[in-house]
Amino acid sequence: MVAELNVLNEWIPEQMGPGTLFVLENAGEMGQEEDPYWAVLACPECGTLGLVTRRQVLGILPVICGSDKCPAHFVLHDDKVVVRKPN
Repeated sequence: MVAELNVLNEWIPEQMGPGTLFVLENAGEMGQEEDPYWAVLACPECGTLGLVTRRQVLGILPVICGSDKCPAHFVLHDDKVVVRKPN
């Protein structure tokens, strides 16, 4: 698993490798009002793209990969990816 985030300033899907984060241009306008979608994140383990919320980007809530084949469960902390251990 990638341990650090790579932040893209421009949406270039081909450059979205594992651990890449792209903050949406309309961040905060979609999703739930109290915790809107904020960015697109490529899973640090498998590279599957998924939307993450503001609370997930801030490290308040954990992220779970949306792939059927990837068990990644992690928290974003500044520019680091911190793996969460199973309970």
